[in-house]
Amino acid sequence: MASDSPIASRKVVVHLRATGDAPILKQAKFKIAGTDKFSKVIDFLCRQLHRETLFVYVNSAFSPSPDEVVNDLYDNFGFDGKLVVNYACSMAWG
Repeated sequence: MASDSPIASRKVVVHLRATGDAPILKQAKFKIAGTDKFSKVIDFLCRQLHRETLFVYVNSAFSPSPDEVVNDLYDNFGFDGKLVVNYACSMAWG
């Protein structure tokens, strides 16, 4: 029954922001299913930027575990209707 709830089936707007020397994406915002894991965002970025590794942060503050659910990150750290994800080619924040 939980999968039928509107919160479980909602899409989350992810706003990708380049940090440091990382290249800027042409499309910086996209929607992802809230039930997806954060690893899907990381994989998408790696494919788009043709890199094997990236440093990915939420709200310029911390790097979440790839196993985190996007809904949980959005509920706790999202604002203005989106989840801000910063990415960099080298470590930007501790």
